[in-house]
Amino acid sequence: MRDLPALTRRTIDFGGGTTHDYVSVPALEEEGIGRVSRLPKVLRIVLESVLRCIDGRKVLPGHAINLATWQPHAAREEEIPFTVGRVVLNCAAGIPLLGDLTAMRGAVLRLGRPAASIGPRVPVDMALDHTLSVDHYGTPDALRLNTELDIQRNAERYRFVKWAMQAYGGIRLFPPGAGILHQLNLEVLAPGLLIKDGLCMPDTLVGTDSHTCMIAGLGAVGWGVGGIEAQAAVLGQPVFFLTPDVVGVHVTGVLAPGVTATDLVLSVTELMRKAKVVGKFVEFFGPGTETLSLPDRATIANMAVEYGATIGYFPVDAQTCRYLRETGRPEARIAAVEQYYRTQGFFGAPRLGEVDYSAIVDLDLGAIVPSLAGPKRPQDRVPLSEMKTRFAEVLRAPPDAGGYGKAETAAPAAAGKPAPRDGDVVIAAITSCTNTSNPGVMLAAGLLARKAVARGLSTKPWVKTSLAPGSMVVSRYLEAAGLQQPLDALGFAVVGNSCTTCVGASGPIDAELEAAIGAGDVVACAVLSGNRNFEARIHPAVRAAYLASPPLVVAYALAGTIGLDVEQDPLGIGSDGAPVFLRDLWPTPEELRAAYEIAANPAFYRAVYDRDIAAEDPHWGKIPQVTGEIYPWDPASTYITEPPFLAPEFLQSPLGDIVGARALAILGDSVTTDHISPIGTIKSTSPAGAYLTAHGVSPKDFNNFGARRMNHEVMVRGGFGNVRLRNLMVPGVEGGVTAHQPDGAQMSIYDAAMRYRDEAVPLVIVAGQEYGTGSARDWAAKATRLLGVRAVIAASFERIHRSNLVGMGVLPCQFAGGSCAADLGLDGSERFDIVGLSGEIATRMPLTLKITRADGATAEAPLILRLDTPAELDYVRSGGIMPFILSEVLAQVDPIA
Repeated sequence: MRDLPALTRRTIDFGGGTTHDYVSVPALEEEGIGRVSRLPKVLRIVLESVLRCIDGRKVLPGHAINLATWQPHAAREEEIPFTVGRVVLNCAAGIPLLGDLTAMRGAVLRLGRPAASIGPRVPVDMALDHTLSVDHYGTPDALRLNTELDIQRNAERYRFVKWAMQAYGGIRLFPPGAGILHQLNLEVLAPGLLIKDGLCMPDTLVGTDSHTCMIAGLGAVGWGVGGIEAQAAVLGQPVFFLTPDVVGVHVTGVLAPGVTATDLVLSVTELMRKAKVVGKFVEFFGPGTETLSLPDRATIANMAVEYGATIGYFPVDAQTCRYLRETGRPEARIAAVEQYYRTQGFFGAPRLGEVDYSAIVDLDLGAIVPSLAGPKRPQDRVPLSEMKTRFAEVLRAPPDAGGYGKAETAAPAAAGKPAPRDGDVVIAAITSCTNTSNPGVMLAAGLLARKAVARGLSTKPWVKTSLAPGSMVVSRYLEAAGLQQPLDALGFAVVGNSCTTCVGASGPIDAELEAAIGAGDVVACAVLSGNRNFEARIHPAVRAAYLASPPLVVAYALAGTIGLDVEQDPLGIGSDGAPVFLRDLWPTPEELRAAYEIAANPAFYRAVYDRDIAAEDPHWGKIPQVTGEIYPWDPASTYITEPPFLAPEFLQSPLGDIVGARALAILGDSVTTDHISPIGTIKSTSPAGAYLTAHGVSPKDFNNFGARRMNHEVMVRGGFGNVRLRNLMVPGVEGGVTAHQPDGAQMSIYDAAMRYRDEAVPLVIVAGQEYGTGSARDWAAKATRLLGVRAVIAASFERIHRSNLVGMGVLPCQFAGGSCAADLGLDGSERFDIVGLSGEIATRMPLTLKITRADGATAEAPLILRLDTPAELDYVRSGGIMPFILSEVLAQVDPIA
């Protein structure tokens, strides 16, 4: 077979004496290999990686040829080995990833190999962005106080991170308070082009947060994977995925005045869910893309995971170069980006008919209207004009229809205070990389606040307000435009440059208010500019959460309730005694343009990023520095313990027929990783609380599951522990409860799993559609494995969670032929056999689920083994990704002499 890398190698001259070699994608077509000029542009960039990385072992010439000859409607049976140029880590999954790498270091050292054989093989950036909680708000010192609490609470974790920075070369760290990973990625980390081993190449990456896909708005090909998969990428392994369908979104028209990028992305999320793009690539093309600013594109790309796509891609074009210039990138680099992408045929959004897509969906920007999404899912868009009536409907609707099954009620008044009512907004948060990375909507919030303050309005006293920009640059341009002061006046003082409320770190609300909400069974609400609003995610007392643009967050903080038609009813009474309406406060296009001219200043970005932020951070500097190649694990620690995933029981293949299994839980549709993964506060009455108490930890020092992600004993006890989890084995009960069989005794899911382990009974989880929706939470898979679950049987899986299950050696099995768990009449008393796993195993092979009911009756259902690629088969045969990588290292590295 021809030497494709040599055949396609070319040289590009960037001027000024700067030349680099590169691998030419168009050269394939010149050589008669595929019509790559008809490929979606996102696939051309993936093809460049495959072509460049052919090594005859994991990446073969056939991989490149298969992708170069991609057909839009072909069966998807071939895998793609995608070798990325860099990796980005958040702290939520990134710190456990470092822990897993460190466990592998210990393992290879014990097996006679050098510890340094485990370490990053690609550049890695890490941001400690998920831990800060909004304990203090609405005051000038909220940022400082919350930052100090964050450092105090996570001192032990941060000591580990600081050790890892000296132990592993090639990791650039952004300390607590430096910003959110994805916004940092957009504003400074993404280089546009990468240079490695003398070759010039496009920017490609994966990250441990599902919203890594935000960078596709900048034309970089990247998406989120679990930390389990990211380990492989950090160690230079390809990321394997099935050749995708690519859905083209044909964008036309322009956004109407007053319509924001948030309104647009909520509409796109709804549209794409209806188009069923789960696991597919989405590429935006057509003339309408040119009217969207880069931040608007990034907002849409950010929520690809909410609409289920792997990536929502915007090709590099003039808007991309403009943004790189506005954010202070070097002019020579910007010119090189444009020249390279034009040379490769990657530049510019295609026009209709120029590129082949698996399907085309039309998006008319002119049809977008102001909207929110909720109360429980990001794809459930509600036009702003219908919010009042739609909330009243969902309030009355029964729970099995997604409602709350109640009429409007009022809780008993507490200490003479007004009683909370259904629809009261108790949290209003400008948060999340989705929107705080977009100056347009942030400036709109500030302009609305300025007008509100001028009219004498104030935030309702029961609303907890917060502003958490995704980068320090936001504060610079808000202050320069004179907009931070009015935001402060309404309670939207900066509480931290971190994810905060978007990931559930909203902090406490008033204790008396929370008690009154509980006493009155009140449906209290949150309005946030985040990307997810799943049940119990935002705050335990908040039952309805709505995603909204930052200016609408401010508006609802002024209104204090969802039960108001903000387009027709006044938000409040001004200082002159006249009613003030949203239309009176909404910024005009001229006001937004004037503010943006101030904000689009490269000097702001250079001032923030042209320095070593970690070295200059006094809080980070005070954290003790531990040195050495191996971390000194403290067996008494309740925060940091050596991960167990290389113990002997994890080095065994789960392949083999499963006989006599019990269901640990039977779940419905849209079960999210927030339901599965240990998240939120740790209650003293929970299994995790009991464990901490037994180890001498006071309840006031429990912290939360996010802070204890590197203690598997705590985390496994929180698996499937969400207070809103509905296990159909225990009807009418919410929370992490199940019925042990055959006695039917109700107990916590953790306690039941331990009993089954002692009884040597294998376990399965049974679920409905869209199992594992939401964040790339590794612990959703890790906890499943540690609880002893052999297989998850679902009607369908979300992409990242299915991959994470595979990475942990848990078998994802999908009902075949349109059948589902609901058709089987299961109540949890059954025994289950999964047959077909004892012979030769192939990708996506058929299996049979045999069900034996308590009365002896039997039934069968067809399954598909959702191991989608040969690489996934290899992982599972080894027991998971960690054991597989360990075996690879042992085979390639010589023993210590």
